[in-house]
Amino acid sequence: MSPGLPPAPDRASLRRVILASFIGTTIEWYDFFLYGTAAALVFNRLFFPTIEPRAGTMAAFATYAVGFFARPVGGMVFGHFGDRLGRKSMLVTTLVMMGLATFLIGALPTYGQAGLLAPVLLVVLRFVQGFAVGGEWGGAVLMAVEHSREGRRGFHASWVQAGVPVGLLLANGAFTLCSSLPEGAFLAWGWRVPFLLGILLLGVGLFIRLHVIESPVFAALKAERPPPPRPVLEVIRRYPRNVALAMGARFAENAFFYVLTVFVLSYGTQQLKLDKSTVLNGVLIGSAVQFFAIPLFGAWSDRVGRRPVYLAGAAFLALFAFPFFWMLDTRAPALVWLAIAAGLVGHSAMYGPQAAFFSELFGTDVRYSGASLGYQLASPLAGGLAPLIATALLEGSGGKPWPIAAYLLVMSAITLVSVGLAAETHRGDLRA
Repeated sequence: MSPGLPPAPDRASLRRVILASFIGTTIEWYDFFLYGTAAALVFNRLFFPTIEPRAGTMAAFATYAVGFFARPVGGMVFGHFGDRLGRKSMLVTTLVMMGLATFLIGALPTYGQAGLLAPVLLVVLRFVQGFAVGGEWGGAVLMAVEHSREGRRGFHASWVQAGVPVGLLLANGAFTLCSSLPEGAFLAWGWRVPFLLGILLLGVGLFIRLHVIESPVFAALKAERPPPPRPVLEVIRRYPRNVALAMGARFAENAFFYVLTVFVLSYGTQQLKLDKSTVLNGVLIGSAVQFFAIPLFGAWSDRVGRRPVYLAGAAFLALFAFPFFWMLDTRAPALVWLAIAAGLVGHSAMYGPQAAFFSELFGTDVRYSGASLGYQLASPLAGGLAPLIATALLEGSGGKPWPIAAYLLVMSAITLVSVGLAAETHRGDLRA
């Protein structure tokens, strides 16, 4: 270790940080994904009941996209304060914001109770959700990466990413249980239960996150010199290429994920007339598989590099875009489940190394802002619009899914080029 560099954290501290980041991220994404599931299954009837069902679904997905357009704003705001004040305090703030917004969505009046005020309040709270999750991701992954040792960063940071499928698993599991209620009870109050439970998860997450220490890499740097006054502008000045390449790396990963987990719900239930439990079970199975796949790909990226693993995932999904819909269109539950699970394994090959990869592209003094910008600026363009674009393409093609597969191929091409142009980062020393 070079003189002046902070010592590597002990294993007990590292485990606490990884556990806190994983659980906190799980809770935040549970909150975020609840909205996507509800948008696909019930929000069209509760908040947009006066328009045709498919148009209502598009309206619900449009409000869903609002959260993604809020994410870059959250990334910039919390990135600024995270690079100036520290990682830990931002994680606590974002968790509180997300938990309260989710609880309030569960308490909202519907269109039948409050008229136009209901969808307006829904959009406001969705914006708060996106703002919070936009700031949370950067802090959570940096706590894991900056506490980790060289040669293990991909594996350790991938556990933060693994919080995403667990959050998805919990969100869809909660909706699966509640959707087993009689239709009238589910629409009257059953859909609210998963949102209201978010307040309990908030308490658990806060208890855990308040008991971790600040990043030693950030603390050592702050002791040496003051942080830059405007970290966001500094990262754009020093690392514009890396921000752009990180954005491009997200296009396939983000678009595929929300087609595989959100659009598939409306496609399966409305277009294919499958029972909603069949499609929800497919997402549950895929999320469980992904929970194990993400750390495996993160560890593999520590051995062979971030780029080869990431490129393999993007290439697989490009080849799988058309077969995915062919398998869904069989309407055979086993093939529907296999299609979703296989797609999420391909996604894991990108998502596993992503946290370490994006963090390693930027210096410590602007790392929160840099990683957040690269990650969140692509969110509205890729993931946020994906369910809406897919629904519009399906409508325009008369119910044929091939334009959606072609759209996903374009997303894959952008990612393959971006990652191909990026530098390999897995051997660098973050503390230097």
